[in-house]
Amino acid sequence: MEFLRERALQFLEMSRAAAERGFYELALFNAEQALQLYVKYLIYRKVGDYPKTHSLRDLLERALELYGGACGLGELLRRRSTALTLLEHAYITSRYLPFRARREDYETARDTLEEAARAFSCLESL
Repeated sequence: MEFLRERALQFLEMSRAAAERGFYELALFNAEQALQLYVKYLIYRKVGDYPKTHSLRDLLERALELYGGACGLGELLRRRSTALTLLEHAYITSRYLPFRARREDYETARDTLEEAARAFSCLESL
């Protein structure tokens, strides 16, 4: 399932590229996909499968059950709850609804991505 991690990193790169072009809705969508796939990868590493959900917060809560508060995962969920909600919203609305994201939205998501990347890298080393 290493491909989940690889694809997550590709979505992360696409998120940055979209933001550079001012495509903030797509930047948020790609950011959400990066996080979603990376969390599924981490869950799979622990139990050999992952939940068939697209809810980023549900996936992170499952990862928290499996990894505990290791690597600041619980803190990430608590402090970045609003950004995670924004990313879940972007996952649906960027494709189906007239959603307009702003640069500030992306910057909030980017900060969350950076914090998540540190936590996920730490979790991989466990």
